[in-house]
Amino acid sequence: MIPLRTRRKAVNILMFTLTGVCTLIAVAVLFFILGYLLWRGGHALSYNFFTKLPAPIGETGGGFANAILGSAKLLLLAGLIGIPIGFLAGVYIAEFAGSTTAFVVRYTTDLLNGVPSIVMGIFAYAIVVVPMGHFSTFAGGVALGVMMIPITVRSTEQFLRAVPNTLREGALALGATKWRAVATVVIPAALPGITTGIMLALARVAGEAAPLLFTAFGNQFWSPGWNQPTASLPDTIYKYATSAYEEYHEQAWAAGLVLLMLVLAINIISRFILRRQIHVSRG
Repeated sequence: MIPLRTRRKAVNILMFTLTGVCTLIAVAVLFFILGYLLWRGGHALSYNFFTKLPAPIGETGGGFANAILGSAKLLLLAGLIGIPIGFLAGVYIAEFAGSTTAFVVRYTTDLLNGVPSIVMGIFAYAIVVVPMGHFSTFAGGVALGVMMIPITVRSTEQFLRAVPNTLREGALALGATKWRAVATVVIPAALPGITTGIMLALARVAGEAAPLLFTAFGNQFWSPGWNQPTASLPDTIYKYATSAYEEYHEQAWAAGLVLLMLVLAINIISRFILRRQIHVSRG
């Protein structure tokens, strides 16, 4: 009969090995995707890719400059819509709402976060595109902004709740009102974390293509202003990847690489901000 100590040691080694292998597989998936994108689309990246409009069918070259600018405009609009609403709602349920109200708001935002992105696109199509009579950058920004709201609400609430109560009590003991204590003490203490949540929300919506097919629609040329259809990286990748032309496929891979690098950069910056907050709070 195997001694109990030996059996425990064997189980420990087995579980340690299994968890290590699973960790390697999880990390390998990311590096495999990065490597495959770099292999398929890396050679299509050039100066023209970032500065030129798409080339007509049958011609080589061209770029995704209009899609890159369009994505930037869409994210700006999404941020202007989603960040203030999500931030203020998160502050309300974290600091002012009663337990029942907070539960209802929290449950509603969780449900909203689970709505498929294509349904969100149809919603924005019905309330913006149909009344306006045409696709537009504004409609795309509304769709992405609504998708940002639940993520911003939940991250704001979580980081505000992580602020120690002693800070609130100290501010109130000095005679500050509840709102003044929240605005001048609690929110600044949680601001790096809240910023991290907002950046993660931006990274989430930056890669969404389905809502944009119903709202921003796409454009082969520069989009003037905010009231016309605009190209974006996700929907242009979809259209190029499903075309019948090999040169379009190569550019779709290159655009996918750029989009993934953008999302990774946002994630890394947000992690850096959060790590800095933890370092400061411990210091």
